[in-house]
Amino acid sequence: MDFVPVYEDEASSPVVAGRAMVALSPERRQILGVRSEAVTRRHLDRTIRTVGRVAMDERRLHHVHTKYEAYVEKLYVNFVGQMVRKGDHLAALYSPELVATQQEYLLAYHAQQRLAQSGIASVAQGGTDLLEAARQRLLFWDVAPADIATLERTGKVERTVDLHAELPGYVLQKSAVHGMRVMPADILFDIADLSAVWILADVYESDLATVELGMAAEVTLPYQPGRTWRGRVAFVNPIVEPGTRTVKV
Repeated sequence: MDFVPVYEDEASSPVVAGRAMVALSPERRQILGVRSEAVTRRHLDRTIRTVGRVAMDERRLHHVHTKYEAYVEKLYVNFVGQMVRKGDHLAALYSPELVATQQEYLLAYHAQQRLAQSGIASVAQGGTDLLEAARQRLLFWDVAPADIATLERTGKVERTVDLHAELPGYVLQKSAVHGMRVMPADILFDIADLSAVWILADVYESDLATVELGMAAEVTLPYQPGRTWRGRVAFVNPIVEPGTRTVKV
């Protein structure tokens, strides 16, 4: 563009040392779209728009194991995607070791009842301690307190023990099948609580300087226009993906 020199004696405002003034005619300013505004101090907001995907909250995932060797006698959860509530029956398992422990518990239970009538305090306490030890062994093997109460009430050893869900959610994986032998290392079910989920957003490394924990975020879905979900940044992945130069937030 054509520059119009302005000399010091022609300038209407003081000249700053080391700077040269440039004057533009109103027509030139209109063509260039030049606007001026007085300098002020204020808070600047920046919005980062990116894409993301809905993901499972890994803190709400539960692997269902057994703590003993057993055999699957019956399945109550038969397919992936089935919804279960906390305490629901997942499978009925037969374990010879667990059957023997139930028998030991009944022996300790009946012995405690007899010894409780003894006039010797140490004898009565010994029966109570023996019963509590047998009870703790069943609890450590994830036998539900309700099942132990049923064992006390009926006095009958159950051949199978039910495996219960420890949290509500959806079955994402099922490896248990009828008749299979189960070892403690086997994962029978993967159950995920989807009442709260993660949104994994891709943020370019050039924008990371403006991202911090606790920042507000809004999520929209293309197939649900007009609806917005709000959340906050809870985690910033420390690793940049080489192919896309993005970071999961």
